[in-house]
Amino acid sequence: MTKKVIEEIEDLPGVGTTTAEKLRAAGFNTLESISVAAAGELMDAAGLGEATSTKIISAAREALEIGFESADKILERRKLVHRLSTGSEELDNLLGGGIESQAITEVYGRFGSGKSQLAFQLSVNVQKPEGEGGLGGACLFIDTESTFRPERVQQIAEANEMDVDEVLKNIFVAKAFNADHQMLLAEKANEIIEEHNIKLIIVDSLTSRFRSDFMGRGTLAGRQQKLNKHMHALKKWADLYNIPIFVTNQVMANPGLLFGDPTTPIGGHIVGHQSTYRIYLRKSKEDKRIARLVDAPSMPDGEAVFRVTSRGIGD
Repeated sequence: MTKKVIEEIEDLPGVGTTTAEKLRAAGFNTLESISVAAAGELMDAAGLGEATSTKIISAAREALEIGFESADKILERRKLVHRLSTGSEELDNLLGGGIESQAITEVYGRFGSGKSQLAFQLSVNVQKPEGEGGLGGACLFIDTESTFRPERVQQIAEANEMDVDEVLKNIFVAKAFNADHQMLLAEKANEIIEEHNIKLIIVDSLTSRFRSDFMGRGTLAGRQQKLNKHMHALKKWADLYNIPIFVTNQVMANPGLLFGDPTTPIGGHIVGHQSTYRIYLRKSKEDKRIARLVDAPSMPDGEAVFRVTSRGIGD
């Protein structure tokens, strides 16, 4: 008996026309998106049972040959990684060439340290051609603190001699009203990614809504579980579409630290483990900012000095 070839969602076992429509409506448009989903996500999306959802995911993974693979194949896939310039050569060098695709880059620091300014710069830079430090695509910007300013984007675009109207049209902004809304925006991001050639997702800031929605020690476990799910959703799109994810994070002071810098990022170990790159930003003299690479898979710890001016990020 010839084994059925699975090429479309309808070819999966247990998926009929109605189920396929429900899955697509929930954002599961491809075998790839189903293969990296959790059983609970398919259960919620199409009203399926756990056993059926697990069977569908397994079939999608088998069709795509998702499983163990040799390291040389992983190295070949790593060659597809893109780098997005920050606008500062010093900062790019610290990161091994810029903000990396297939990864989450987190920057944290006190207010005025340059987190949002870096986000604005990246939303412009991503629209440049690859040969000029960009990725030739649009930007999806999730704004959780009402800090997105198109006037600032306009300034940066003008300084880069880019078409301001086109730059603004290629930044798709969504304001998150609470943590659940923020999670939903991230989970549905693939719809906009595919429609508008999104090459960068920015969340500014990652933890603000979680911090305000979950107050007190009694809610900490629930908050961390949701943060974990949120970051997994972001990482899924980074891998699936080979794009960089850039998130800013708030900080708090650690009163128990007697020596050294007491500044600690919000989100604890969940955010720390899920972030591929962690960068600590702090203010220096005048318009200078200092970036310290706190964690990276293959780059040594180090520091870089850059400037935040009316023209944007630079050396």
